[in-house]
Amino acid sequence: MELILKQDVQNLGFKDDVVTVKNGYGRNFLIPQGFAQLATSSAKKVLAENLKQRAHKEAKVVADANALAETIKAIEIKISAKAGGEKLFGSITNIDIAEALSKGGQAIDRKFITSGIVKRTGKYTASVRLHRDVIVELPYEIIAE
Repeated sequence: MELILKQDVQNLGFKDDVVTVKNGYGRNFLIPQGFAQLATSSAKKVLAENLKQRAHKEAKVVADANALAETIKAIEIKISAKAGGEKLFGSITNIDIAEALSKGGQAIDRKFITSGIVKRTGKYTASVRLHRDVIVELPYEIIAE
């Protein structure tokens, strides 16, 4: 089944992508939730026209995302957590990284941060998706309190 995505769907695609999915996934989840619409020939023509009109606006958005990426790279993130030796009591997730970024002056939604679950002190990297074309590798350090 071919669908046109109306918004970004994790592990599937971005807004206005034409994707092929299994019938049940499209019919029972994506379409009823409003994430996608059927990719008929008329819908594809409308999509092509919309993409053509939006292409020049997209360049400005990418430039803004690149500027934000440079400011994020300049922020030094150190997260302190309770630890016994090198092992943390608890874990550090993308929520903690988002809070540290907001303290640094850049509010990034936690769903755009991919870091995994960290349970030891040390230096790690997280990837921050600012745009479909702009992904930043963000180094951070976890120190014991």
